Amino acid sequence: MAKKRPQTKAGQPQLTDGEIPVVGAREPCPCGSGRRYKACHGRAAAHAVTELVQRPFEGLPGECDWVALRELVPAATVELTLKDGLPEGVPSVTLATVLPMAWPALRRDDGSVLLGLQNDTPSGDISRDLADTLQRALEAQPGTPVQARRAPADGPRMQDLLDAEGVFEPVVHDGFEFWVPDPENAAPDVAASLERANAAAIPTVKLTGVDSAYWCETPDKNHLRWVMPHPEERLLDALARLHAAGRSSLGEGTRLVGSFRAHGLTVPVWDLPSGVSADDVEKPAAEFAERLAAALASEAPLTPEERRARGGLTNRQVTLS
Repeated sequence: MAKKRPQTKAGQPQLTDGEIPVVGAREPCPCGSGRRYKACHGRAAAHAVTELVQRPFEGLPGECDWVALRELVPAATVELTLKDGLPEGVPSVTLATVLPMAWPALRRDDGSVLLGLQNDTPSGDISRDLADTLQRALEAQPGTPVQARRAPADGPRMQDLLDAEGVFEPVVHDGFEFWVPDPENAAPDVAASLERANAAAIPTVKLTGVDSAYWCETPDKNHLRWVMPHPEERLLDALARLHAAGRSSLGEGTRLVGSFRAHGLTVPVWDLPSGVSADDVEKPAAEFAERLAAALASEAPLTPEERRARGGLTNRQVTLS
């Protein structure tokens, strides 16, 4: 015979949703329903934790650069401005692409905080996980790293902690010496991690004439990867118009080869000859931005040639996240 579900005692007090604490998944739900927590109030909490947020950085200053630093840029830092100001004893909060030993965050000896961006996150909302890590780092003892954990489903997001009017200006580095104040005298494990990271870093430069475009150098060829804020379908239409008209390149020997899809945004990618530097593509990129703006404004239906160009671009799109 099937087990009977325990009935709630008539005299047992009923709790409101806001009063129900988190308990073990197999324990009785504190609300008094008689069901296990995972089948009762824990169900909504679990869903909130695992639900994928398609654009986790939406609403943050510099959303496109957040995506670039999360997925494309090896070594970069950004000074963050907190909505409520810096707590006492915390001279600065810095976002970093990667930290030594892949720490989620580090409270330095001087009290400053480094927050790592390129870490695996346990929930479907990177912004909530980062905010939880940041809050714990602000309270950690100086000189200690912050370990990963699952953020509370109702915890704040980075959009709740950062000043919406603050600037977001990434500084791209040649290596990871920013990890430690004195790289020459770093601890052996940190020094070894630093050496490995520097050896694997791809030379990268942020363009100055357009937003969120990053040149990088690889052994065979160079690339430009440009994170764009426009709706994906409209952007692909505009790129197809330019591609079909032979106006999608950034100069002789360059070619628009496809795009990435990352955190709800589209990242067109160009192949560049090995001799083409970041400075060489500054002017062509600015000129392309003007052509793209005109193509984005067009309301005309795509021609057959433009539809073929769009299909080719779509087939060469790779999803990063």
